[in-house]
Formats: sequence, structure tokens, C-alpha cells
Amino acid sequence: MHYQTKGTCAKEIHVEVDHGVIRSVEFVLGCPGFTQALSRLLVGIRVEDAIARLKGIQCLDKGTSCPDQLALALMQIQEA
Repeated sequence: MHYQTKGTCAKEIHVEVDHGVIRSVEFVLGCPGFTQALSRLLVGIRVEDAIARLKGIQCLDKGTSCPDQLALALMQIQEA
């Protein structure tokens, strides 16, 4: 899945999920160190667990964050 972010430095998130488990995450732009670390930490995690941990995280006064946007992308995958 390719998810267009809103309100973050990362412009897009590429997510691969297999049988409810995250297989890969790639952020386009954003803070390289943070997004690489987040991507590596999430591989092998169940989608619902990642959503529970990431949804609602805020970055400064943006009203969202890269982790929050990833949670929204994962929620779309669950709905499909």
C-alpha cells in the first residue's frame, strides 16, 4: 500500500502487510534516522498492536505525526 500523508515531513508511507503482520514500512522523506528506526521496529508486529501503540502520537503542534499517519494507513489496510 502507498499512503499519502497529511501534515507531516514524510510525504508518503509504503507498507506491506501479510496475514495481519507488518512485513515492511518505508517512509518517503521525513527524519531519516527516526523513520528507519520506526520501520525496523515494526517489522513482525501485528497490525492491530501497531495501531494501538502509534495512533494519536503528536509531533509538535501539527495535530499528527509520522507514527500517527502510519496508524491511519494501517487502519485503511484493515478496512480493505
